[in-house]
Amino acid sequence: PVCRVLGIPGIQERTLVAVKPDGVQRRLVGDVIKRFERRGFKLVGMKLLQANEGLLAEHYHELRRKPFYPALIHYMTSGPVVAMVWEGYNVVRTSRAMVGDTDSAEAKPGTIRGDFSIHVSRNVVHASDSVETAQREISLWFHSNELLTSSHWVPKPI
Repeated sequence: PVCRVLGIPGIQERTLVAVKPDGVQRRLVGDVIKRFERRGFKLVGMKLLQANEGLLAEHYHELRRKPFYPALIHYMTSGPVVAMVWEGYNVVRTSRAMVGDTDSAEAKPGTIRGDFSIHVSRNVVHASDSVETAQREISLWFHSNELLTSSHWVPKPI
């Protein structure tokens, strides 16, 4: 699909953004959504779920040999996660900038992690780091019939 933002044609991207258990517990879901909506991105899928170890093992497969991996899986299964798919022009790179550095000590004020994160292991939110990763992650967390398309946004005549 083609995205026309302010008349500028571009490729429509999608990305996965997930509010992690600490963000859900601290009631930050609305703050995260508000930032993405104000940026002009379109929410095309959202669900609240208790992520299981199988899903998380696939999602974090590149980190499985890291020493912090068991603690990460334990943390991510400790409470509900709000998984979202956002769509828009350059949404992957822009969302990473909005989310901020993984390490809360390095995250700049004004980013989600800079404003809300308390520790690198409790950093509130996940955002896909590339278009390819986003496609893979979206397919793990959502079935295609759970995502809206642009045709859902056009009102049908009565």
